Amino acid sequence: MKYLLTICLSLFLLNVSAKKPTHQYVRVSTSFGECVIKLYNETPLHRDNFIKLAKKGVYDGTLFHRVIKDFMIQGGDPDSKNAEAGKLLGEGDVGYTVPAEFNDSLFHKKGVLAAAREDNPDKASSGCQFYLVQGKVFTDEQLDAVETKRLKFKIPAAQRKVYKTLGGTPHLDRNYTAYGEIVQGLELIDAIAAVVTDPNNRPLTNVSMTVKVLKKREAKKLEKILNKRKSA
Repeated sequence: MKYLLTICLSLFLLNVSAKKPTHQYVRVSTSFGECVIKLYNETPLHRDNFIKLAKKGVYDGTLFHRVIKDFMIQGGDPDSKNAEAGKLLGEGDVGYTVPAEFNDSLFHKKGVLAAAREDNPDKASSGCQFYLVQGKVFTDEQLDAVETKRLKFKIPAAQRKVYKTLGGTPHLDRNYTAYGEIVQGLELIDAIAAVVTDPNNRPLTNVSMTVKVLKKREAKKLEKILNKRKSA
């Protein structure tokens, strides 16, 4: 009887494990549309911190306060909630930083979620501010110039191909932690990046956001769609 119960328990645990999504996802909603972001398991400190803040509602009502076309859209400043028009933003924080989590396989292609930060020797990330990469498409010559400027920095062939087709911001690699990427709604970046901004790169019309964590069932359903897309 004990043996039979052990088998049943093992089968139950395997079934539960099989239903668990392999990643965590968040949905960013704005008046320009929405996107779904997969958070990288390779950057657990940033992943868990982002999930924590999203669940607490820290990002809800904050603005994409810094928008630079062909570069990135930045948000997550708590001070941007209900900020008066024209106010300079970008100094707000949550009172702590997150240690850098660089990974050679994670790079600044278009659609990547990465952590903003102030200048510091350890390249520690802001506890809350982030950006989504728009970037641009590069030529081999331009990528060579990035490597030359960065000295020992060498862009892998597979990443070069992405930078030459999808685009991105290769000069940010290994300088800022990339910890997720858009898997649905990539066009949201282009829509926001096209808005008119003031001299401080703040949109003249507020672009506010809400950030929600996808529930397990929704995440699992999404992963099925993404896996079908890969195999097609």
